[in-house]
Amino acid sequence: MKAAFSLFSFPRDDNPAELFALIKKAGYEGVEPALSDTGYLNLSSSDDDIRALKKLAEKHGLSIPSVGAWNHWDYNLVSDNADTREKARSIIRFQLHAARLLGADTILVVPGYVSAEISSTREFVRYDTAYERALDAFRVLKNDAEREGVKIGIENVWNRFLLSPLETARFVDEVGSPCFGVYFDVGNIIYIGYPDQWIEILGKRIFKIHLSDYRFGQAGFGAFVDLFAGDVDFKAVVKSLKAIGYDDWLTTEMLPNYKQFPRTSIFSSKAAMDTILEMCNSIL
Repeated sequence: MKAAFSLFSFPRDDNPAELFALIKKAGYEGVEPALSDTGYLNLSSSDDDIRALKKLAEKHGLSIPSVGAWNHWDYNLVSDNADTREKARSIIRFQLHAARLLGADTILVVPGYVSAEISSTREFVRYDTAYERALDAFRVLKNDAEREGVKIGIENVWNRFLLSPLETARFVDEVGSPCFGVYFDVGNIIYIGYPDQWIEILGKRIFKIHLSDYRFGQAGFGAFVDLFAGDVDFKAVVKSLKAIGYDDWLTTEMLPNYKQFPRTSIFSSKAAMDTILEMCNSIL
């Protein structure tokens, strides 16, 4: 397995050249950029702009295994507003295209939300309606993914949707494409379940892994803490990854909640990441 660092950990308009240099200096092998409306990778980025971002990563000796998007919180894929739903689909199509140009094989997608505190819209959508709309959307978008040769990985986020591993597995199977699966975050899931159980139930449906940690006894997003400072059982996580034969990227995602010198999170998480990789290698 290889270690990458997600740019979800920083403001959307941060300087990628500076971040890439620090991520490489810390010893990571990959980086996960994130699409936004106005940042270094945005909906107005030309193909040349996207290729230039890839060259910048290569200059610093970094691969780009996956591409995220902040925009999914601004445009709900299962919104009651049809224009919003179509905008969300267009963002995913842009992600797929950008990922292909960047050399990434997977995009991270929020599969819509019933409600979400992080969203600026504060929209509430019926759960069963959200399920059908998401299913309809991905049955179309899987064709775009297959055409681009890039996989769509839906992430388990605080969206009050797809709240069990059995339901998530069923949803993936109902979409029915080798290009559609899960981008699993071990810290995101701990408030409703056990990451090792989710991993084993989802199995080969998992395309990529985000490493984050969450501490019970604290509230909201402030409960996301440095790796090993929370309640994720990383030994169980590693054992489950081995059980399903996972041998892809492990990407650290730290929320941008360092009030001072936020870029130090690149370095503070690396020792924990190295320990996780050592556990993986010792078991493999």
